[in-house]
Order: sequence, then C-alpha cells, then structure tokens
Amino acid sequence: MTAETANTSEFNPQPEPPAALGITLAYHERTKHRPFRFAPALGYMDWDTQPDPFRRFVGAPLLPLEFVPVGPEPRYQPAFVVGHIAQAPLDRVSISQFFQDALALSAWKQAGPSRWPLRVNPSSGNLHPTEGYLVAGPIAGLHARPAVYHYTPFEHALELRAELSDKGWLTIAAQLPEGAVLVGLASIYWRESWKYGERAFRYCHHDAGHAIGSVAVSAAGLGWEARLLESVTDDDLAVLLGLHVQKGIEAEHADCLLAVSPSGIDFTVDEQRAFTIPSTVRDELRGAGWLGVPNRLSRDHHAWPVIDEVAAATGKFLRPDATFWSSIEVENDSLEVGDSPLALRRIIHQRRSAVSLDGHTGISREAFYQILLKVMPGSRQVPFTTVPWRPCVDLLFFVHRVADLIPGLYVLVRDPARRPALGDAMDRRFVWLSSAGCPASLPLLFLQEGDARRSAQQTSCDQEIAADGIFAVAMLADYRTSLEAFGPWFYRRLYWETGVIGQVLYLEAEASGIRGTGIGCFFDDLTHDVFGLASDRFQVLYHFTMGGAVDDPRLQTHPPYQHLSRAQP
Repeated sequence: MTAETANTSEFNPQPEPPAALGITLAYHERTKHRPFRFAPALGYMDWDTQPDPFRRFVGAPLLPLEFVPVGPEPRYQPAFVVGHIAQAPLDRVSISQFFQDALALSAWKQAGPSRWPLRVNPSSGNLHPTEGYLVAGPIAGLHARPAVYHYTPFEHALELRAELSDKGWLTIAAQLPEGAVLVGLASIYWRESWKYGERAFRYCHHDAGHAIGSVAVSAAGLGWEARLLESVTDDDLAVLLGLHVQKGIEAEHADCLLAVSPSGIDFTVDEQRAFTIPSTVRDELRGAGWLGVPNRLSRDHHAWPVIDEVAAATGKFLRPDATFWSSIEVENDSLEVGDSPLALRRIIHQRRSAVSLDGHTGISREAFYQILLKVMPGSRQVPFTTVPWRPCVDLLFFVHRVADLIPGLYVLVRDPARRPALGDAMDRRFVWLSSAGCPASLPLLFLQEGDARRSAQQTSCDQEIAADGIFAVAMLADYRTSLEAFGPWFYRRLYWETGVIGQVLYLEAEASGIRGTGIGCFFDDLTHDVFGLASDRFQVLYHFTMGGAVDDPRLQTHPPYQHLSRAQP
C-alpha cells in the first residue's frame, strides 16, 4: 500500500478504442454484485485509513463566502422551469448563495462521540468524492482579477489557486454568454474505493451526476442556467483546474465543466460544441504558479488497479462527434409550474437520505405522477437542460403503496424512441398498458400486477428499505448501444444521468413530505431477471427508494457551520 500508486492518464495512457471498450465492459461485469459474490472490496472498514472528507490546498489564500439566509424565495416549483426565476447579478453574494445551495454543508450528525457532516449534494455512503471549482473573471466584492478557485465546503470559502491574465480570460469568455462563469467538477476515487473497493468508480460518477444536478438546481434558484461543455477534453480540463500536477492515489480526476450564465441569453448547441480551452490559456496555466498544496487525505492506502484501468479506458481525449449532441425534442406539457409557497432553498438544505422506511406510508396517484413528471426531459426543464445528450436512462418501478394504482412492475420510458427496443428486450408476458389516469406527457407503462416488495428487497441486496417504501426504482441505461455509438468515455455519462435523476428524486421526496435514498448495493443481473432482460444492451446502474422515513432517536442534528466564528443564517 502506497500513496504513490498512479491514478492519472500520464501513467495509464488511454488504450486503443477496441481495447478501451473491452476494458470498460469487463470492468462493469467484474464489479456486479451477485447473491453469493459481491464485487471485490476489502470486506471490512479500515478505519485507520479513512480519508479526510475535505480537500484543502494548504497555503492557498482563503476567500470566505457569505452565508445567505435561507428564506421563502425563490419558490420550489418555478425553479424547475427555465425563465421563471428573476436573474440575480453576478457578485460575491450570488456566488456565495450558488455554492451554499450546490455543494455546501447542510448539517452535522452526531451519535455519541461520533460526529460527521452532511452536504446539500447527495453522495454514496456520504463519502463525497466530488470536488468543485470556479473559473471566472473579476467578481465584485470577491476578487478583482480573473482566477481559478477551489471550493472548500468545510469553510464555505473559495481557495485562490491561480490568477489568469485578462487576455486569457477574455479568450474564454468570448465563447460564452455574457456574464457567464465556469464550474468544474473532479473526483477523488480513493474516497470511495476506501470503502467500496472496485465498484467505487461507478459510485464516483453517480455522485458526479448528483453534483451536476445540484449545480443546475442551485443555478436555477438564482435565475441562471447551467450547461455541460462536453467539447472540452479531460486533459484540457485538468490543466484548467490545476489537476495536471497532481499524482498518486489521492489525485483528483477531471470530470466535467459547466457554463453557468443568466437564463434567457442564447447559447446555441453549435456554440457549445465549438467551445474550447484555447492553447494560449493552457500554456499560461501550465506555467502558472499554482497556490497551495493538496492536503494528505489518508496515512496509508489500498490500491485498486482496475479503477486506474477503467479510468484510463473511459477518459475523453477527443471532442465528441456531431451525433453526440442529438437532443430530444419533447415538451413535458403535463408538468405544472403551480403556485405552492414551498421554498426551493429550504428543500435543498433539509434534504436527507432515509436510513429506514416505515413500511406503511403511501401517497396519492396524482402525487406519484407529479414526482415522475419532474424526472422527464423537457426543452426548458431543469436540471435536464444541463445535459446535452439524448436521454439514455429509463426507470423500472416496483410500486408498493400508491393509492388507486395497481401494485406491481412499471416502466417509465424517458425517450419514446426507445419503447420498441425495451419491449423486445423485456419479458414477453408484460402487458405494456398505459397507467390509469396518467398525464398525457408521462409515458409510465404498467407491466405486471403483483406484490413487488419481495422482488424489490431481494434485488437490493436483501435490504428491507426497498420493500418498506412507497416504491423502489431501478435506473436502466441503454448501455451497450450507447458505448458503441459514442465510445467508452460515455460510460461515465450514463452514471451522471442516473445521478441527475437521483438528485431530482431526492428533492421531490422532501417536497412531498417523505424521504428518499439511493441504494448502491443491488444485484445487477437479478434485477435484469425480474424484468426479463437477457442481453447486455440494457444494464441497471442504480436503485432508489422513497417512503415515510423512520428517524433514529440516537442521532442528534447540529447546524452546518457552528464551527466557524463568522456570521451564519
């Protein structure tokens, strides 16, 4: 075990495309859980090497952000439709609110002497492998020069990593809508592999999707829009964020770059496809004096070489071709904006992952349908306006306790064009009927009647929480076809899409007065068997459940920033 195990493309160059696809497919198969053989991991909790949950750049100047009080505005429902929230100006206050609602701490939990932080963005096992960055021009009240910053949630502050020349920033900004900033995300695979071993790469990118969804919703609350800039390669993004100088198992790996700008300003698909980090900027940053040194997260490590291999195989080292940007032209007409006084930011900050469900709480059919409408794509629907590719993930439901809806198996087809392929791939005994009273733009199809609680529990590693909720859901990706069409680098995007969906489900649970939780431990192929899926075209990537939460009376909840002396809301 060593801290010098390589985790960068410098030491693991990307294989040739056929080999890269084979490595990716083999990794996915290798890391499936099965009833009598779980994916390779230590099998115990090595508390002596538990990673520090916070990345800090020791010696970097710290720019504290404001704590913006969480009030009644903006309201929850309008924030999910572009153009319904008034635009906030770009300044220190709005940047403070943006990070407070996207990646900040939401609370501390305590049980006896043990104490741990929660964040507004969900994470598998609360391990938080995702790091956030800001690249921006001068921001009033924050910093007078263009710069690259790292966000540290423990202090709710930005660490100044490097300044950009005015010319360098202007060459970037000229490609963006007026008033835009860039937000970068990166993953530390060690944070997840410490607990989950080889399967951790999956969870890291699911969590990257959670963060993408969280960034998009936070931006929407300020009247801004977030869009993924998929024309940027991983290597160029690493240079932009200063990650190219990191080495070892604790290194951060570049995930994605988002343009965040005031809504209503046109930013066409062609402009997004053309965006690049100019060579002059890359050269400037390679020669920059990056401020601060990454803190050591663990005193020792356990290497998982297969993660290095799949990371190299799924890296994006070329710009996507035109087919990648094919969008779906669907209007989610049945989604109502509504006039409920429910506050967006209160929902964001009270979001929690359920630990146990009560086994009896239910919801109305209409409430269930409204939750599902939120996870459907739409041309103006947040956060799916952030994602530039055609939807690749459908939802398989185990419905338990929805009033006036037959218990059993259902499927939500998020791309109508995929309906025939799903019908051909699934159990031929399924009836494929429209659900009773279903809104016109919600393609939820009833497959089979029956008590699905046992199947939900068994497929979710025999966890009772999957049976005790209102419903459980398996996120099904158009897997093999997508990887062959776009390349192995799209493997990560499939997980990002599940994470974006998961973030919406988390928020919808809170807004509905119940609670949700992701279920990362599930039996992949057993779930496929329940729905009659035999080939590898479709693969389940994640499970989720929602219901009435059972609180643990032993747990105490404390405010998120009581450890800081500066003013808090």
